[in-house]
Amino acid sequence: MQFSDFDALSFDCYGTLIDWETGIWEALQPVVQRSQRSVSREEALVAFAELESAAQAESPSQLYPHLLARILPELAEKFGVKSTLEDAQAFGQSVGNWPAFLDAAVSLHRLRKRYKLIILSNVDVASFCESAKQLEARFDYIFTAQEIGSYKPDPANFKFMARRLAEVGISKMKTLHVAQSLFHDHQEAARQGFATCWIDRRQGSGWGATKEIKDIPQTDWTFASMSAFADAVESE
Repeated sequence: MQFSDFDALSFDCYGTLIDWETGIWEALQPVVQRSQRSVSREEALVAFAELESAAQAESPSQLYPHLLARILPELAEKFGVKSTLEDAQAFGQSVGNWPAFLDAAVSLHRLRKRYKLIILSNVDVASFCESAKQLEARFDYIFTAQEIGSYKPDPANFKFMARRLAEVGISKMKTLHVAQSLFHDHQEAARQGFATCWIDRRQGSGWGATKEIKDIPQTDWTFASMSAFADAVESE
């Protein structure tokens, strides 16, 4: 298998292109700083992963900002803090402020010379539009949880993307799925027959904001960053 086998790249956005862990941690500061004990970034992210994945499975049609606002009181409780309605609303609306990884925009620009670029994201349209401003890239197709009505790793999300791409002449076999999350993306993308490229941003430093899974899926390529991926594509 070679990079030249593909016509399109489908990307997870948050964790892959957008540094959601920094964004989440910064958005939690009003609550964390009121805690009477020390709350580490990793503790907060692991707690987030547990609550977010459960909420997404329970309420697949709930818009992402509302889902974040919903789990904020439970997160605050884990830190020994009572949250306010303002805390919850601010956390829900924080997605558009989550920063892009420094290599994201330039790497997308490099990859666009060879591929169509696609987004398959677990957020709502409005939140992604704010994030897209930081990525400075034109995406050919954007598929969100809001449009699909479920959250990854639900098989419906990957089936939806495959069906919509097939309608415009882009086959599953010609699409490489690029993502950081083994839980949200790689395990189900592989089951659905997509070739996969893991952007392993954490490099063995734990699971962070992504739910831990026992069975690690096989990926076709692994890179530590988007820039390393773009380098490999250009050097092939």
